[in-house]
Amino acid sequence: MSRRGLAAVASVLDQAASSATNILVLVLAARLSSVSGFAAFSMVYVAFSVLLGLNMAYVGQTVVLEKTAERLGPVCRSAAAFTGAASAAAGLVLAAAGALLPGAVGTAFLALGCVLPLVLLQDGLRYCFSALRTPQRALAADTLRLVCVVAALAVQPAGASAARLVLVWGLSALPALLLGLWLLRPYVRGARADLRPYLRRGHLGQRFVVEFAVGNGSSQLAVLGLGTFATPLAVGALRGATTLFGPLNVLFNSASAFAPPVLGRLPGKRAVVRATLVLGLVLGALGAGVAAALYALPDRWGRQLLGDTWPAASAVLPATGAQYAVMGLGTCALLTLRVLAPKATLSLQVVFSLLSVAFLLAGYAAWGVTGAAWGLVLGSALKATAAWWRVHRLPAAGPVCGAARPVE
Repeated sequence: MSRRGLAAVASVLDQAASSATNILVLVLAARLSSVSGFAAFSMVYVAFSVLLGLNMAYVGQTVVLEKTAERLGPVCRSAAAFTGAASAAAGLVLAAAGALLPGAVGTAFLALGCVLPLVLLQDGLRYCFSALRTPQRALAADTLRLVCVVAALAVQPAGASAARLVLVWGLSALPALLLGLWLLRPYVRGARADLRPYLRRGHLGQRFVVEFAVGNGSSQLAVLGLGTFATPLAVGALRGATTLFGPLNVLFNSASAFAPPVLGRLPGKRAVVRATLVLGLVLGALGAGVAAALYALPDRWGRQLLGDTWPAASAVLPATGAQYAVMGLGTCALLTLRVLAPKATLSLQVVFSLLSVAFLLAGYAAWGVTGAAWGLVLGSALKATAAWWRVHRLPAAGPVCGAARPVE
């Protein structure tokens, strides 16, 4: 296999290791916690997911766009330094907010503030290795992260508090962080960190943050809002159900990362649309199939996965499965637009992501947690429909290679 092929395999495996870490963390936390404890942990994990996405958009995506070999060392050192400083500042804010919030949710957010610099910096190094074209180093660090976090959580006692689980989860990132910094050291030795580009107006990451905020972060924040203003149990149910579909996220992200160069070689719009439509149908069918298998899962097996959270999560499985089915189609529609008309995606993300949030909140107000889940389905379905309609109206032009992200 060529060096490029090995790098692609390492990138896919690294994405799989990262996704497996997220899935197993939530599964283990659900099994160890009470329903209310997992709800508090889920609220913290949703907040972390938003911060992780913001860091990926503002820092990570700009790092991987750097093509000048001589600048990679300073760029990677600057990215790591900025991530460390920004996550420390955000951690202080979270710790202060946690000290003011009552009960288990407050102490869990306080714990997140203490460990946030470790987990964000450890994840952020993945983008440095990607820019350096050494994904196998990211894979080594993320595999160690997976082993350490599973081992650390597996030995926690049943009924452990959400704050304790957050601290264990965060501190278990330290070995992987140290390994990642050691693996990065040869590439950044002698380079100087410069944080000023990240603080300037017009930094490219600002545009990526907007796309993330409207495309992914808005629904995450809406779910978090349900826990703050309605009930944390809603967050536990929605997060628990979503966790079970984690392997599909690996496929969505891999398709988004590696399909554009392949599609860019196809001769014209018709060939690109045919390929992405077939891919979308396959991903949609996989989503429906996983949903059917999970819905048929015996309760005792479900409790082995999610503990006391299983009854609440299983109630929204049909809706979550339907959402993942339409996400498969929608992801490929946005992928098509990224290849054929890269500037056409932002307006779709803004309009239909905000609609998804509105449907989520309206569904919860009318029918509770199940209504919220079906509200997300409706938003994802409308976004996918609008994206494919936009593809249909494109002129028959040659493709332009770009990048895409999953529709949520």
